[in-house]
Amino acid sequence: MSETDASPRGKRAPGEKATHADNPKNVVNSVVKAFGVLQAFSAARPALTITEISEAAGIDRGTSFRLIHTLVALGYLRPVNPKRFALTVKCLELGFVAMTSQDTYAEAQPLLSACVPDLCDAASLGSLEGADVVYLARAEQGLDRYNIDRRPGRRVRAYGAALGHVILSYLPRARQIEVLESAERVKLSERTLTELDDLLARFETVRQQGYAVSDGENAFGLRTLAVPILDDNGEPLAGISFTVQAQRMSVDSMVASILPRAAQIAAEIRRAASIRARIRSQPSGPR
Repeated sequence: MSETDASPRGKRAPGEKATHADNPKNVVNSVVKAFGVLQAFSAARPALTITEISEAAGIDRGTSFRLIHTLVALGYLRPVNPKRFALTVKCLELGFVAMTSQDTYAEAQPLLSACVPDLCDAASLGSLEGADVVYLARAEQGLDRYNIDRRPGRRVRAYGAALGHVILSYLPRARQIEVLESAERVKLSERTLTELDDLLARFETVRQQGYAVSDGENAFGLRTLAVPILDDNGEPLAGISFTVQAQRMSVDSMVASILPRAAQIAAEIRRAASIRARIRSQPSGPR
């Protein structure tokens, strides 16, 4: 699997109810292996041989061969030369259907776009999935030279991003540890926190102050402030972050100028999500 495939299948958070998928008897292993083949690909490795796919997916070469050619027949893979295969545009359909069918954060994109470039150089919305933050919306201008890709659907490890810190900070301690220990933690810059105790201490600070700050921890030369989007029970639904180039303003100036607007936007998205959730929970009346 690719680096961003985080928590093991079937692992649940403490207190989370079991589902039918937690019973191994209800899991079709061939489907698991087929998705393992698709997840073998990444931006850094867009075209792979059968052997490379087999090694990345952790399945034998014969099974890989059959799954690859099945996925080719279904239109999800294509041969790029006699020995290599790549994902097709059809794979995007699954992601787009999932994203467009969930309009919980429909208001986010225009709110974020309105912040760039006057308030910040980039503004993002993301949610936690396994050990990763998945970007759901993004507005950006003038950050090309940093060579970072945060388009919707992209992932970053939660331990190394302010957006991840601000979501993890509102989870129970046991869940924080579970997420942090579910994937390797490596330094993204000399300032990245990777030790468990250091990260847990950071989460305590973030929760107390209500926001997270990253000063070059994820990408050197960039500063980010993130705030959570909480549900009616105070649990994290998602988070929004605002990034500036370090030469644009100091950390103190960033907090002073961006935090009030960030809190306002988070509250607006939260209210919209709460109203939409209540409407969806109401039984439909007679027609």
